[in-house]
Amino acid sequence: MARALARGGMEGVHVLSHESAAEILTPKRRDLITYLAENEVASVRDLARQLDRDKGQVSRDLETLARHGVISFETDGRAKKPYLQHEHVVVEPIV
Repeated sequence: MARALARGGMEGVHVLSHESAAEILTPKRRDLITYLAENEVASVRDLARQLDRDKGQVSRDLETLARHGVISFETDGRAKKPYLQHEHVVVEPIV
């Protein structure tokens, strides 16, 4: 599906299976994705502070998103800066 979208001119796409999306795209994680798409953050701690969420919970949610290729981290000393790996995240349709 990602190749088909790229051929159609949509670059920077990450495709999640329907099963993976149902498991990982919880409302809080979707909020993280949206926030990272629209805002610059300096670290996981900074992101948690900006969203008024517990740092441990945010860190766990980000690790899940990272395992599924949605985000990555840039390390600066002890700080981990989360960022979106792709411009678009697409969920495969149910067939």
